Amino acid sequence: MLYGIKNCDTVRKARKWLEANQQTIDFCDYRDSPLAQSTLQSWIDTLGWQALLNQRSTSFRGLSNEDKQDIDAAKALRLMLAQPTLIKRPVLVTPQGVLVGFSDASYQEWFAK
Repeated sequence: MLYGIKNCDTVRKARKWLEANQQTIDFCDYRDSPLAQSTLQSWIDTLGWQALLNQRSTSFRGLSNEDKQDIDAAKALRLMLAQPTLIKRPVLVTPQGVLVGFSDASYQEWFAK
């Protein structure tokens, strides 16, 4: 499963790569279908909240100073559930595990496993 936002350029690149490399992966736009807390928690457990929370995003810059301070796993989870655009994109979930972000090289390596 590939998670992200359909109008995100990086998500589009990932989807295009998957299609070009005959990888059949379902897509979930988490603006249209909000993530379950358990799904996001499992990603945090696997990767750590720091790998998932996009602190360079416009959404993060728009948070209050209070929300930006003293972030831990629980606070990151709450913030990302409330504003899914804070999650780095795309998130690829396969039997091999969870991969965040996209690059041609990382996907080639991931699917070569």
